[in-house]
Amino acid sequence: MKDRTCSQHPTWVVRYTEYPYNTLFLSEIQPVKELLILLAAMVTCTSSATAAPDPAEVLSAPTKIGTQGLVSGKFIYPLEGRQTPECHASTIVSTPTGLVAAWFGGKHEKNPDVGIWVSRFEDDQWTRPREVVNGVQSDQLRHPCWNPVLFQPATGPLLLFYKVGPTPSTWWGMLVTSNDGGKSWTKPTKLGKDSAIGHIVGPVKNKPIQLSDGSILCPSSSEHNNWRVHFELTKDHGKTWEIIGPIHDGKKFNAIQPSILTYKNGSMQVMCRTKEGVIAESWSTDGGKTWSQPAATHLPNPNAGTDAITLADGRQLLVYNHTIRRGEFPAGRNMLNVAISKDGKSWHPVLTLERDKGEYSYPAVIQAADGTIHVAYTWRRQTVKHVVINPKKL
Repeated sequence: MKDRTCSQHPTWVVRYTEYPYNTLFLSEIQPVKELLILLAAMVTCTSSATAAPDPAEVLSAPTKIGTQGLVSGKFIYPLEGRQTPECHASTIVSTPTGLVAAWFGGKHEKNPDVGIWVSRFEDDQWTRPREVVNGVQSDQLRHPCWNPVLFQPATGPLLLFYKVGPTPSTWWGMLVTSNDGGKSWTKPTKLGKDSAIGHIVGPVKNKPIQLSDGSILCPSSSEHNNWRVHFELTKDHGKTWEIIGPIHDGKKFNAIQPSILTYKNGSMQVMCRTKEGVIAESWSTDGGKTWSQPAATHLPNPNAGTDAITLADGRQLLVYNHTIRRGEFPAGRNMLNVAISKDGKSWHPVLTLERDKGEYSYPAVIQAADGTIHVAYTWRRQTVKHVVINPKKL
């Protein structure tokens, strides 16, 4: 065991065990509340920036609307009279006709009645959700749907990827498209198989990026044969696919659900959910063709989904649960946060979107053409919340 004193906060001491992947032995720090602050302090200490807000203050309470760049936060649909008892895994996209959001909803996750629901932002409000696809296979068989991902390419229709199947280890990828901003959708098509990964699923949770040649690079992963990250590349809007990876064997890190960040020097980075208590990262310096082995960041992860985006000004923004899985409140998915980085290595918590009993999870984040940041996420599995952020005030 070693002690490390933070130069900016001399009264904060981190007790840690060095591991090959440079993470923390979480059980050595008590209480858990202090761990959250100490982790944030480590992030602060890795940069000389002085303008970042105090992480302890950021993490201590929900950020108030109208402060720190948090513009608004509203439910996409009301709790009273909701059409499904539960919902989860939302996605959001900006189209030429406005914002579109989707999620899976039904009795509960994994139940056969779970389908994909869509709402559009029109006249300053969200339309009543509508189920657009389900997992019906025949008169006798219906599977649940999972993890929709919306993506609007530079040209062509709006894409809605989703999964169908009994479990994440056995599901397969499906695709529908829309030429009218999500009002109507084509008949579903199956994405196919590949010898390297089995069923092709497209983007597993988080949005793809479009490369300079028009190709769509989808961050993906599989949950059979360990949790492993891979990428799926399509040059024809999902008709054919090239598989990159898996980039690791899932033994050191059980990592899934990557999100892609890009840099001006051409490099790429993914941030991944793991079972190991931290967000893992991997880097590419050849346009996403090859990737480094996943390694630990200094950010905690309670085995929950995250999302990230490269902002127009070059900064990186991450939405995540700044908690560990078990411990004193806040733990698990009780708290949802936003962090900012200039280099993808030093992360600074800047907002706390939620901090309460219950589940606040599975964020999706985009930046619209006007620069506004939009975040959608699960609110207690009862509805989807839409948050608007002004990046100029972060």
